[in-house]
Amino acid sequence: MHYRKTFVPTLKQDPADAEVVSHRLMVRAGLIRQLARGIYNFLPFGLRVVRKIEAIVREEMNRAGAQEILMPAICPAELWRESGRWDQYGKELLRIKDRYDRDFCFGPTHEEVVTDIVRHEVRSYRDLPLNLYQIQVKFRDELRPRFGLMRGREFIMKDAYSFHVDQNDCRREYENMAATYQRIFRRCGLETRQVESDTGAIGGTMAHEFHVLAECGEDAIVSCDVCDYAANVEKAEIAPPPFTPSSSSAGTPHKVRTPGKRSVEEVAAFLATPPEQFIKTLVYQTSRGDYVAILVRGDHEASEAKIRTLLGVEWVQLADAVAVERLTGAEVGFAGPLGLALETWADWWVRPMRDAVTGANETDYHLVHVNVERDLASIRFADLRLAHAGDPCPRCHQGRFRSFRGIEVGNIFYLGTKYSVPMKATFLDDKGEEKPMEMGCYGIGITRTAAAAIEQHHDDDGIIWPISVAPAHVHILPVAWNDEQQRQVAVALHDGLEARGVEVLLDDREERAGVKFKDADLLGIPFRVTIGGKGLARGVVEVKPRRSQTGQEVPLADAVGVVTRLVHDELAALARVDR
Repeated sequence: MHYRKTFVPTLKQDPADAEVVSHRLMVRAGLIRQLARGIYNFLPFGLRVVRKIEAIVREEMNRAGAQEILMPAICPAELWRESGRWDQYGKELLRIKDRYDRDFCFGPTHEEVVTDIVRHEVRSYRDLPLNLYQIQVKFRDELRPRFGLMRGREFIMKDAYSFHVDQNDCRREYENMAATYQRIFRRCGLETRQVESDTGAIGGTMAHEFHVLAECGEDAIVSCDVCDYAANVEKAEIAPPPFTPSSSSAGTPHKVRTPGKRSVEEVAAFLATPPEQFIKTLVYQTSRGDYVAILVRGDHEASEAKIRTLLGVEWVQLADAVAVERLTGAEVGFAGPLGLALETWADWWVRPMRDAVTGANETDYHLVHVNVERDLASIRFADLRLAHAGDPCPRCHQGRFRSFRGIEVGNIFYLGTKYSVPMKATFLDDKGEEKPMEMGCYGIGITRTAAAAIEQHHDDDGIIWPISVAPAHVHILPVAWNDEQQRQVAVALHDGLEARGVEVLLDDREERAGVKFKDADLLGIPFRVTIGGKGLARGVVEVKPRRSQTGQEVPLADAVGVVTRLVHDELAALARVDR
């Protein structure tokens, strides 16, 4: 592969709209170009990376027993109406009408389509289990696409769907896919963490996400510093605090005037009381059409995922100002649990609170000296807040949570019968009885994985690709292309390495050496072979790994063999995962 015949339009300056490292470097290295907000063209080197990730995914999915299919990107609305998601999914679903005014959507995920396939073809328990996957372009009409490929609107995803006779077999495949994902990401050279997560718009009863640990990660995750428990902060279980029953309090609740002070921070400063002594009262509207009150400590945040799960509803959202005033009698910022005629739940960490401050359900007033045990005896408690660093682990009861930022690159869901029941995907068991299939689904963001690899592997000069997903293995850099000896040596090395299965980029440009070295660091190809006049005079070339600060001189006669061995050893090391 010769540089002058390869379309690699590198840039010296960072793009103005790039907020994260991967976006900045993918544009500068000529991997992608934006077509519209959240929609990108993949240029040759960018596509090479994507195809290598796809190849790893295919190999491991096939090894795990899944079978590849391809479903249409455009899906008829009738299937989504059958599952109930046509109206539930929201504005991220790109809805389309054809020339006959029939409704379709650009599939963000394919549970409905694959269930339709299986319900028409599978009749007996003897045909199960079945795991079907595809690698397909998806579209989700994100409100604020950003961070390049990390949160784009159009993206490439591997999505798999499994069908089973019972919960035990579905759980077995769920664990099989979890192990498969671990192999895939290790082969891609990524350090990932498997964490419990919310099921979100996909649904089901259990889900895990796979996160690449990186500072720019959009997702906050926590993990125990003693055991292996880890979860998204929205989903992470939190052990209740110690509680000793007592009715003692410094006084009974009474109102104090807090004019114009709405937030916990404002009232805390006004009353000279720490935020952890406050009880926040949050009024939520639910998908059932009713309202509930959720209480959390003043320094904590409510988890809408936990609230949805507790109430068994599709969605919850904070009530608007008009509803809050109608239900509480006060403007937003002054709601409180005493005397509130709403279904009310409190987080466990509210239970031991005494001498607390709450809203008084009267504009410009708060209550002080509230004792939860005494004054809110009818309140029910549950785990309803976001986890954070320092919280006690609910599993081992010994450790504390540490916090991380993560980029979600994969997820697995235990769907149960969420789709098979409404869409009538059934089978006859060994007794001839008709039963709904148990289902699981499993996704990997192919293009997001490419971006995540850069977030985890880069330095100030550019990308440092893991060799398994790099656009090439070796970058040959003759310092002066117009020097006949350097040119002949470079071409001979290029041809010799390619004959041994090594992917090579030969920089045959008549550019200054500094420009070539800058581009080599930017592109991040794992090994660089530098050919210079002084080295050739001594019969050597320099071989330098991209991740290393220094290189080694190698005799010219041994160069092809040494570089081939380095490349194959590194590829083999990434391929040896749980085999």
